[in-house]
Amino acid sequence: MGNTTVTTQEGRKTSLPHPATAVTRPGPLHRLRTPHRPRFWFEILLIAVSYWTYSLVRNAVPEQKAEALRNADWIWRAEHHVGIAVEESVNRAVNSVHWLIVGMNYYYATLHFVVTLGVLVWLYRRHPGRYAAIRLVLFATTAVALVGYYLYPLAPPRLMNGGGFIDTVMVHQTWGSMASGDLKHMSNQYAAMPSMHIGWSVWCGLTIFALARVPWVRVLGLLYPALTLVVIVATANHFWLDAVGGVLCLAFGFTVARLWYGRQPYALPRTVPARRWGAVREDNVPGARTGEPQRSAAP
Repeated sequence: MGNTTVTTQEGRKTSLPHPATAVTRPGPLHRLRTPHRPRFWFEILLIAVSYWTYSLVRNAVPEQKAEALRNADWIWRAEHHVGIAVEESVNRAVNSVHWLIVGMNYYYATLHFVVTLGVLVWLYRRHPGRYAAIRLVLFATTAVALVGYYLYPLAPPRLMNGGGFIDTVMVHQTWGSMASGDLKHMSNQYAAMPSMHIGWSVWCGLTIFALARVPWVRVLGLLYPALTLVVIVATANHFWLDAVGGVLCLAFGFTVARLWYGRQPYALPRTVPARRWGAVREDNVPGARTGEPQRSAAP
């Protein structure tokens, strides 16, 4: 194996360059599992369609009121049994501070979407090589949550029969919950387990903590899910155990991304070259720029 040697009329031996080797094109599955630069129009379309599908499926789950209330009673008894049933105390204490509970109502209604979209935009701009994998974590987390909504209908604490919880949105006339007031007809009221407010906020927090370079921004990343946990309990929209369900869904999302890409999303390269499969760069072809044949060393 080696360069072909020929003898010219002058008697000098020269070597011909290697014949060009065929470029092996990887299959479609390999291409999908390889990090690549995201395309803006595709990401906007994907996020819009995915959220529309999520809302459609979540709200199409039968509102099994009787079963949802039974499950809420069971959750409440279980928390009393292990000594963590403090949601009612937190709800009533925070509700006594008007400005604080009103702020939490709006926090619950807005930051869930604003911060999540903000992190996606930040990943798209600053970490394109990791974007698709971290986005997959979010999508897989949300997908498995839909299964939970279908299999385990659960009433939020504020809708429990005979409970001492306060529906802070109704009392203070804010729009901090899609399941209160006139907005309750737009959302399934009995889809509290798992809590995607926790699933998404922990996803945001871990991503910011793992990838941000400024220390105080990393600290804010950790504080965000912690504050979200306080908000979902203070507004009586979730039990503590709903938050546990959200974290378990997130763990499933990370597992899916790890199996798909072969590495944890945060360990992937920050950037990837804009290069198509099968493309041969000119500077990789011997003699392409100079037009001179490549000479091999004497054996």
